[in-house]
Amino acid sequence: MGRKITVIGAGSVGSTITYTMAVEAIASEIVLIDINEEKAKGEAMDIRQGMPFSSSATIYAGTYSDAKDSDIVIITSGIPRKAGQSRIDLAQTNVNVIKQIAPQIVKYAPNAIYILVSNPVDVLTYVFMKVSGIPESRIIGSGTILDTSRLRSRIGEYIGISEKNIHAYVLGEHGDSSFVPWSCAQVGCVNLLDYRNDFQFTNSKFPELDTDEIENYIRTSGGQIIARKGATFYAVSISVCHVVKCLLGSVKTAMTVSNMMHGEYGIEDVCLSIPFIIGSDGVCGHLLPNLTGSEIGKLQHSAEVLKNVIKQVSI
Repeated sequence: MGRKITVIGAGSVGSTITYTMAVEAIASEIVLIDINEEKAKGEAMDIRQGMPFSSSATIYAGTYSDAKDSDIVIITSGIPRKAGQSRIDLAQTNVNVIKQIAPQIVKYAPNAIYILVSNPVDVLTYVFMKVSGIPESRIIGSGTILDTSRLRSRIGEYIGISEKNIHAYVLGEHGDSSFVPWSCAQVGCVNLLDYRNDFQFTNSKFPELDTDEIENYIRTSGGQIIARKGATFYAVSISVCHVVKCLLGSVKTAMTVSNMMHGEYGIEDVCLSIPFIIGSDGVCGHLLPNLTGSEIGKLQHSAEVLKNVIKQVSI
């Protein structure tokens, strides 16, 4: 059965998500919507012209009415982050964008699952839940799925093993208050912090993991990339497409996306990332890692940081 996905926002992130979905044959129909209709048409045309050598997806630029019967809607609209600017600085401007988009898209795609990608993503996910009328289970923020990917990539560089064998997560805000719960990080079936004692690689030397350096790397990677090339869009697009594939798959998957907290770890009424379980109907549960007291404190701090931002914006 064909899958229809609408992408709102034809900037670097939205267009790259569209391109990646087309190349990976994730959807049979992709609609690209942008306030700049000519930009959306150009991006759709450019991607569509490569389809003879890839998938057979139908890709076109459209308006909100073209989103009718979409299975998934991905929202990337908003003002992008600039070098030296925090995600939180974007808050009110992009909250206003979400408030403008929500009633227009929900009118035509009331049964879709929504993925929020624009920053600050945790705040915008919360706002979309409050203004859209869509059930919380069908609203997903990209959250720390990108941070988690960056974490696994960095650890893989340290220990010389495939990132796919690394089971570690970034929790909390997609931003400066995020953290890594090292107590439950694993490589294969071995506790990551004990790996030097338990690994046996021929002719290999294992460095000590510098956890502070790794966490700093995760937090600053986005800013470094923006300073060097002006924007980040490849890794986040691959990460979002991974979420989409899991939503369309036949088995449930745990991943660090942003959704509403209802008392977990003593946190309520804020969206942030823990390992939520994703299925064909959206968020259908969560895993609660056995965090240490210090790690729970960091998660609660991250929640308070986000709540303080929410208090300062007009919803």
